[in-house]
Amino acid sequence: MNILAIETATPATAIALRTRDGRQVEHVLDGGLRHTEVLMPGVAALVAEMGLTPRDLDRVVVDRGPGLFTGLRVGLATASSLAAALGCDLVGVTSLELLAYGAAAEGVRGPVLAVVDGRRGEVFVQLFDVTDDVVALNEPRVTTASEVVAAWTGAAPTLTGDGALRYAAEFAALSQSRGARVPSVAAALALGASRAPSARVVPLYLREADAVANFSTRERSP
Repeated sequence: MNILAIETATPATAIALRTRDGRQVEHVLDGGLRHTEVLMPGVAALVAEMGLTPRDLDRVVVDRGPGLFTGLRVGLATASSLAAALGCDLVGVTSLELLAYGAAAEGVRGPVLAVVDGRRGEVFVQLFDVTDDVVALNEPRVTTASEVVAAWTGAAPTLTGDGALRYAAEFAALSQSRGARVPSVAAALALGASRAPSARVVPLYLREADAVANFSTRERSP
């Protein structure tokens, strides 16, 4: 299959494309919250770079979160529109599993804590066990770095994700932060190739958008 992967859960915009003949290219287009400006031009350029047209795409894989509200909306809207317009498959993956699978591809083994920066002092986290496979040990949740460290029991995990890097000082008591800031688009291609397509991909927000939360706070103020 010709598979396109779209990643917009963090401040970065990343895409990847794998062709039927096994060629694969990955690009981080931007790291500064410019999802709307760079995503579609980047997709068009990547498709052309691989010698394809949009009509040659068989499947679009998109990160459905958790992550930044606006970025997720841009990625999901773009992926859904492409799949509908081109008549190709649509598959959703999560930012946290992409971080875990990305760590596994780099040779990490044992407990892996995927951490995405949620802003407002919060992080989105999920724990995985990485051996020959990647197994989720709990559900994605929103919390804080200090709460994770205070509640932790068991072997020290490998931390990965932009949240682990942003709160490295807090997580230092648990383990050294490492890994990619951007969820792996290579992992998105691999997972997306093996999963059943969906008619609609539902975003995994875990909490309300910043704009809604700020408005609610103002409404409650005396």
